[in-house]
Amino acid sequence: MNTPIRSNEVVLSARGVCKSYGDLEVLKGIDLNVHRGETAVIVGPSGSGKSTFLRCINRLETIESGLISVDGDIMGFRRNGNELHELREREVAAQRSKIGMVFQQFNLFGHLTVLENIIEGPCRVRAMPASEATARALSLLDQMGLSEKANAYPFELSGGQQQRVAIARAMAMDPVLMLFDEPTSALDPELVGEVLDVMRNLVLGGITMIIVTHEISFAREVGDTLIVMDEGRIIEMGSPDDVLSRPKTQRSADFFSHIK
Repeated sequence: MNTPIRSNEVVLSARGVCKSYGDLEVLKGIDLNVHRGETAVIVGPSGSGKSTFLRCINRLETIESGLISVDGDIMGFRRNGNELHELREREVAAQRSKIGMVFQQFNLFGHLTVLENIIEGPCRVRAMPASEATARALSLLDQMGLSEKANAYPFELSGGQQQRVAIARAMAMDPVLMLFDEPTSALDPELVGEVLDVMRNLVLGGITMIIVTHEISFAREVGDTLIVMDEGRIIEMGSPDDVLSRPKTQRSADFFSHIK
């Protein structure tokens, strides 16, 4: 199912990205380009820095050194000539609004209906008219197979349904980049497939995505690029078939041998 990269235009650029928590160095110089329309899948053992890297992309975590650019904007900074000036939180939030993120946990607002959860961002952040936001939300719910759940509350939904709502909420902001942080890891096994089906449709729609997952067969199916991380570094990167069938590092081979 792998789709061709639709453009040579770089949506995400990470250069020399380092992140530490005290003395613990979690990211050790990450370099990565993701092009428009590309599906990049990141795999690796727990603690390798995969989720931290996603959180750094949308500035939920700050980095010690390096630069991350999304759609031409340096995350957290404004360039003035040769100098970089740190942005205020409100300006960072505006940058972040171009990035959709789906977490392991669904993070829906429990006091809001499904429809209200989806239109909250477009109305509050983008000042979109409620009628326009509602029409967009209903269209997304239809794509997610959840048209009949618009007026339901999160507690009335299964985990798979909640995660599909979370995807619709992220898509409602018309992001230039979607980030998925192990979106099926909190789901019962029988609910995983319905979320992966939605993500397959996003791939076919040409959405630029970075997916952290342990679903290796899914990574092989949808990924344009497979990235293996270990101990805060990218140790291997290439087409899923090449990386999975002919890993170039022993660490990658050992990792795949334990999860196949």
